Amino acid sequence: MALDLNSILEFAVRKGISDVHLKESRPPAYRVNSDLATQRGAMPLSKSDMTAFLDKVLVEDAQRRILAEEGNVDAAYELPGLARFRVNVFRQYTGLSMAIRVIPLVTKGVKELGLPPILEEIAKEHRGLVLVTGTTGSGKSTTLAAIMELINQTRAGHLLTIEDPVEFVLQEKKCTINQREVGANTCSFASALRAALRQDPDVILIGELRDKETIDIALQAAETGHLVLSTMHTIDAAETINRAVSVFPPHDQKQIRDLFASVLRWVVSQRLLDRRDGKGRIPAVEIFRQTPRLLELVQANAGQREIAEQLDKGHKVYGTQTFDLCLMELYRRKLITQENALQHCSNPSDFKLRVSGID
Repeated sequence: MALDLNSILEFAVRKGISDVHLKESRPPAYRVNSDLATQRGAMPLSKSDMTAFLDKVLVEDAQRRILAEEGNVDAAYELPGLARFRVNVFRQYTGLSMAIRVIPLVTKGVKELGLPPILEEIAKEHRGLVLVTGTTGSGKSTTLAAIMELINQTRAGHLLTIEDPVEFVLQEKKCTINQREVGANTCSFASALRAALRQDPDVILIGELRDKETIDIALQAAETGHLVLSTMHTIDAAETINRAVSVFPPHDQKQIRDLFASVLRWVVSQRLLDRRDGKGRIPAVEIFRQTPRLLELVQANAGQREIAEQLDKGHKVYGTQTFDLCLMELYRRKLITQENALQHCSNPSDFKLRVSGID
């Protein structure tokens, strides 16, 4: 009996699953917290099953052409009234596969997500660059959606998003909102971002800073009075800044670093950890917030250790923090285990000393 894509996705939403993996000759796999698991007794997917899934997800000829030419393509799928899904369809050695991320229809707030309340201050920014960073699946898009929704609720303005594909669909409240999808509504991030500067936006959300041209235009937009929010696949503030600067030619990097330092308002780097009680996952975050001293360190091309020391020092006054400081707080609140904290912290020996009461 053929399996139905909608039934698989409904099951994932009902069970609070974050990701679904579909592969020919294998039963559906579901990410439960940090692990992949299959449903007991589930049947392997056949070639005809995957073809039927493909027909449901890729409804545009352009998407099928990209899949044929590049071997993979991003798409959005929706079960009305239930959830949206970000789908990556790709060909691999034994056939067709899909990796599907579940995107709730209702956007949770900063506190509901277990994020530090200080991040609500981002919604009060009116210009500059805000980056949310982390590995794939660390909750970057969810955090950005929470911030965008808070802006939408608290002030009037024009919010413009450029995504691939559109993930969280924002309902207009105080703001006018336009959401553009790369491929369907525009040919590239850079093209849409260039056009955005002529569309009178107050806030621009870019799904990801992927290349030199996109980073360059994003910096220009932030410098000229827009609030620009985006993501990068980096693990902390120091790596984020270095990665962004490194895409430019060496003779331009000093100027770009100075510009980056002047427009960068926040870097929120996050990881998702399994909760101690087994009930889902919780974010651990490093928070970089522009201060005079941190601006100097960015301009001086300071290393991760120097920046981390300053983040620790600014915790009480500015709300900045390192991963290790956040992990210690989560551990002391009994939200994560010591083993899990040590696995993710930057300096395990220092962390053990703090646990024993030596600061």
